[in-house]
Amino acid sequence: MEQKEKNAQGLQFIFTDKDFHLDVQTGKPQGWEKEFSKDRYRALYQMGLSEMPENLTATGRFLHLTARSFFDMLTSQPELEVAREHIKPELSGEMMETILKAVPFAIGAEYVTESWIRAVFQKLTAIFSGEIAAYQGTVEMYLTEKNQHLHVPERIFFHLVEYRNDTFPFAFLATYATKGEDGKIRHVPLKYALTEYKNEREKLMSLLACLNRAAEASPLIGGFMEKGEMFHPLRLTSEEAYAFLKAIEAIESTGILCRIPNWWKRKLSSVSLEVSLGDERPSMLGFDTLISVQPRLVVDGVVLTQEEIRQLLAQTEGLAMLKGKWVEVDHEKLRNLLQQMEELPAEVTLREALQMELGQGEQIIKEGTGISNGEWLSELLMHLRKPGTIRKTPLPKSFHATLRPYQKNGYTWLNYMGNLGFGACLADDMGLGKTVQVLAYLERLRKNNKHARVLLVLPASLLGNWQKEAEKFSPEMDFQVLHGKTAAALERELQENPAFLAITTYGMVSRIKGLQEIAWDCLILDEAQAIKNPGTKQTREIKKLSANMRIVMTGTPIENELMNLWSLFDFLNQGLLGTAKEFHEYCKGLNERPEGYMKLKTMVAPFMLRRLKTDKSIIKDLPEKLEMVDYVPLSKKQIVLYRKAVSDMEQVIQETEGIQRSGIILTTIMKLKQICNHPDQYLGQTGYAMEESGKLAMLKEICETIYEKRERVIVFTQFKEITGYLAEFLSGIFGVKGHVLHGTTPVKKRGKIVEEFQGEDYVPFLVISVKAGGTGLNLTRANHVIHFDRWWNPAVENQATDRAFRIGQKKDVVVHKLVCEGTIEEKIDAMIESKKELAEHVVGAGGEKWITELNDKELMSVLRLELPDKKRSSK
Repeated sequence: MEQKEKNAQGLQFIFTDKDFHLDVQTGKPQGWEKEFSKDRYRALYQMGLSEMPENLTATGRFLHLTARSFFDMLTSQPELEVAREHIKPELSGEMMETILKAVPFAIGAEYVTESWIRAVFQKLTAIFSGEIAAYQGTVEMYLTEKNQHLHVPERIFFHLVEYRNDTFPFAFLATYATKGEDGKIRHVPLKYALTEYKNEREKLMSLLACLNRAAEASPLIGGFMEKGEMFHPLRLTSEEAYAFLKAIEAIESTGILCRIPNWWKRKLSSVSLEVSLGDERPSMLGFDTLISVQPRLVVDGVVLTQEEIRQLLAQTEGLAMLKGKWVEVDHEKLRNLLQQMEELPAEVTLREALQMELGQGEQIIKEGTGISNGEWLSELLMHLRKPGTIRKTPLPKSFHATLRPYQKNGYTWLNYMGNLGFGACLADDMGLGKTVQVLAYLERLRKNNKHARVLLVLPASLLGNWQKEAEKFSPEMDFQVLHGKTAAALERELQENPAFLAITTYGMVSRIKGLQEIAWDCLILDEAQAIKNPGTKQTREIKKLSANMRIVMTGTPIENELMNLWSLFDFLNQGLLGTAKEFHEYCKGLNERPEGYMKLKTMVAPFMLRRLKTDKSIIKDLPEKLEMVDYVPLSKKQIVLYRKAVSDMEQVIQETEGIQRSGIILTTIMKLKQICNHPDQYLGQTGYAMEESGKLAMLKEICETIYEKRERVIVFTQFKEITGYLAEFLSGIFGVKGHVLHGTTPVKKRGKIVEEFQGEDYVPFLVISVKAGGTGLNLTRANHVIHFDRWWNPAVENQATDRAFRIGQKKDVVVHKLVCEGTIEEKIDAMIESKKELAEHVVGAGGEKWITELNDKELMSVLRLELPDKKRSSK
């Protein structure tokens, strides 16, 4: 798989709610991989002391940045040398913001919050404290041994603060860090050093030595030294304060850290050009909508008037007080900004406005110009990013489903996006009901536009699911399934019998040329990761289709490969992320400027709705166990074998009765179950090709999503003989081996399997025979359960499911039940669902024996294959 190949090329990590761990690794661990396997925090600590390794992926680079930031924080503490192992470094707001902006698109990125970062820093602090406590030399010596670029800051600290006085509006004070009698570290005025070290001249000279270097870096500091003023609080004029602030970088290079006003540190005192986009609602909507460009000069968010600008140009260069704020007066810069204002266009398109977030497309506005969204555009983007703020769209009465609150928001969002003419990516977690939200949107579209035409493209394994869901929730919706016949036959069907909803597969899009000739009102891609690679023929063919509204559905929009994201957006909202070349260059720049991840997330957020089962606001809307039936189409080979098995039985039972008849029926049921699983199971062969079994294709679809999130799954079957084949198939999907557990697995080995599955190392799957896994197992690391075949006894299935769904499970469990369409599996499932209580007592108690008591007509009704109608007319 592409993902596993990528993992082999670089060190990849997964973020969890507590911390992080190595991603799935194959082969013997080497280098950093080996270090992280042994002790991830000590490895992270060592990585922070090293240059960035070459083989890091985005997650590795983020962790390296986090570790380097830890040492930056550590070496910004003037008391470090004095406090040693008792140091309690403080993470500044600026540093926290920098780290959070650099969080990449990755598995578990939603967990990386301020508290997550603080927890990582606490672990690194503990390692430093342990090492320095055992170290005999100074902290400076320790750090220099680890990294020659790291230095302990001087104990002396310079402070510049505002001071309410017209003549002397600033105050200056030098302090130093020292340990009090109670052992606590304090910062006290420098004059106290003369008392503390009055009998220790060498220590005093060592402490003060840095002042000579600072004097060389700043004439102002040099003047304080010459006049002997350094040991006292000083009042400064604005000119003196400006001279000090301009020299900060040079002073700090000597090892003396400076605490200065926030407005200078964050460059809020500088006059800057800011452009407000889209203050007023435009007359039309869409990406080509023209929106207003309103330029203005601002200082710390306050807009300057023409008069105030003239005042600044008349002032002497330096610091000036304006509207209660200190402003840096720079005449040349002011004149350049005024010139830029003159050159700005009056309007830009909405697409261009959004592209400015990333600096993509033509550079209409010069780099460095602040861009903000005006009132209308801010409100628009707020609604898109927070669907709960959009006015609710009523559901059509013809739609037969009760949506959960977050699903209603998703439905409303889709309608809002459609009205705006924007493409929408519905990227909810598996199990949160993407299909029902889209069907609700389509039903409203159908009711509002009688001539609308919609195309849905999906993997063949999902055809049955969509058909069943549409029949259940939108019974009046007419649809046609363009699959299972020759391309020519499907071409005729498309032209001669058009339906509101046409459903086809990715493979058929390139073969049914008529699909490209229709201007679809809505085009939907399910499991849209099928077009994540922009260079494939399949992706190119899909992008030739034309539509007013485009929707992609995926449980894994992107995790690590950002060009996948570009390909999705190239389909949804072409040009928004620039050309492939421009976006590739932007991604390369993330290595040097990882804060660009925040810009990218901000850019795509309005067009991607992603709700996670870990979100507390979503969890409260969910049952603890999400159960779903996945309807699977039979392959051609399965259809032939199934019909022959039923036909053979039908001929024989007419001539038999009693126990012999019952035996034949039960044998046939077993054969049909085997055929539904895979023809090779029934034939006793060993190939188990995926294309010959609808269930294997469905298993692949489900498990690829599980793998993308590095979650774990239990696969149940009642047939011991196929457990090994299923495990081999799953190993190919997950890239690593899982385990098999059946009735003959020794007790000792069972315990080891459970222990490994429940452990820290990634064991992605367990294949279990239902009887072997029905009792006595605690497998709460799995939050997915797949019943590959059905036991037809709800009590037995629930008992198996509860191996994962039990005390200790911290996640919602998603339960998939695979059912082959039109077969005995679907008919029995329908009986169980319609008569749940009866199923428990009658069907469950007797296993399959109750079927043998049916008369011939009833029996054939249950066993006979009834393939679904691929066309449904509007009622």
